[in-house]
Amino acid sequence: MVGILGISGLSFFLVAFFTPLLIWGLRNLKLTQPIRSELPPDHQAKQGTPLMAGLILLIGVVTSLQFHPAPLMIFLCVTFLLFSSVGFMDDLKKAAWQDPSGISGRTKLVFQFAFTAILLITLFHSFSLTSDISLFNGFQLHLPVYVYIAIMLLFVVGSTNAINFTDGLDGLLINVAIPTYFFFFLISDKQEVQTFSLVMIGCLLGLFLYNIYPARAFMGDTGSLAIGGSLSILAVIEKVEILIPILFSVYLAEKFSVILQVCYYKLTKLRLFKMAPIHYHFSLKYGWSENKIVMVFGFISWGSALICWFIWKFAL
Repeated sequence: MVGILGISGLSFFLVAFFTPLLIWGLRNLKLTQPIRSELPPDHQAKQGTPLMAGLILLIGVVTSLQFHPAPLMIFLCVTFLLFSSVGFMDDLKKAAWQDPSGISGRTKLVFQFAFTAILLITLFHSFSLTSDISLFNGFQLHLPVYVYIAIMLLFVVGSTNAINFTDGLDGLLINVAIPTYFFFFLISDKQEVQTFSLVMIGCLLGLFLYNIYPARAFMGDTGSLAIGGSLSILAVIEKVEILIPILFSVYLAEKFSVILQVCYYKLTKLRLFKMAPIHYHFSLKYGWSENKIVMVFGFISWGSALICWFIWKFAL
């Protein structure tokens, strides 16, 4: 345990030390965040903030592999890199061409579905993943492998993008993701998962120093998609599919607020929320500050992780 905590601490200090250098490089290369015109005025002021600071999270990949180069750790790091690469392509187009739309949504989905399918098949063939879903009191739902892969394919891609939606305010995703990684650290009996989860927490805390309001840099999809992909795959590895509606409650609320907004507008030509994802709604309708939204959403995430831990401990 002491060794893992030390590795996490090292990750924190490395990220905290090197992030200013990355910010300096991104600013000099003019790789900055373009702001969508429909966002509130306080967000327009963020125009020119360096983008792609999520690249610094790759320190976590290097640190994890350096101290624990086991097959499962390699798999987790590859997962992180694959999803990060999709985000990097999107961020590069946004920053270099100052195009807020980035690469097309279809392109991102194609890569995400392809990478997820490869990862799930690898889990079955190389890491003895089963197609059973753990239910309460030891009961299990037995599914055919192809059905399970199809369901998990939709889950991983869907939750990855839901987590990506959460990266809309300074420090929000970091504050919400840390409890989720901590949950996987608590429940796992795999040293690789424990190490990876704590290393990512250390990295996120280091980046949080520069991403908290007012952010000196944005992690971009380079970081948020990597976080989303790794958390989603951890849920599959740890067989806690049944807990996802609670554990991922903040991410799912963000995603479904967008879906509801679109559907409601198509039906009524009215808006259900002031703006979606829902974190913008609290700002525009209730006047909540960014820090208040980040704090409240973070508390909800910690509460969700705690509830899931109790269910896992006493009911699964």
